[in-house]
Amino acid sequence: MKYINSEAFAREQDSRDELKGFREHFIFPQHEGNDVIYFCGNSLGLQPKNAAPYVERELSKWAEHAVEGHFNEPRPWLHYHKLFKKSSAHLVGALEHEVVVMNNLTTNLHLLMASFYKPAGKRTKILMEAGSFPSDAYAVETQVRFHSLDPEKHIIELKSQEGAYALEQEDILAAIDKHADELALILMPGIQYYTGQLMPMEAIAQKAAEHGIPFGLDLAHAAGNVPMKLHDWGV
Repeated sequence: MKYINSEAFAREQDSRDELKGFREHFIFPQHEGNDVIYFCGNSLGLQPKNAAPYVERELSKWAEHAVEGHFNEPRPWLHYHKLFKKSSAHLVGALEHEVVVMNNLTTNLHLLMASFYKPAGKRTKILMEAGSFPSDAYAVETQVRFHSLDPEKHIIELKSQEGAYALEQEDILAAIDKHADELALILMPGIQYYTGQLMPMEAIAQKAAEHGIPFGLDLAHAAGNVPMKLHDWGV
């Protein structure tokens, strides 16, 4: 169907959207008596209408059982991470034994880099996108400094071409080829939080594997928003 730049065309396309009914599952903030038009879905999405009952259920369990809530059915808190394996694996396209729900984003980035960022010899640098999410940038800088290296010299930040808002896949892959001999890690987002760009995760994973470079992804803005196949991509 040919694109038409008109409100009527947009509304007609909305009416065809097979997911249009899901709008009714969320609470929209109000502005002058109307639902806001919300564009921050890749950051903090709208609250689902069923979120509060789930939280209230756990608060009631806390009130009734206190610390014993860690062990009492249903859904003992002690093994909460096991409850999320199936759904989490589905969201990112992984096998169940490849995922675990734990901690917070920055803590997990530090733990992963402590395991997989191993600067040695000529391979000491980290490749990431310019303008990354601030906590990611701070975590990477901290890890580089932890190894007594200079972030100015050992972090390579990819910038979009002049006048462009997104990184070209060819430029990303070319940068990996160019710096392959000095890269100890590639760390990219699944979706760039500021521009909304969906990164070519599979292509980057393949290129990183060609050069034997560990490849990490921050999927805070991608998980649940776009289809992923991390296991098949070899991430």
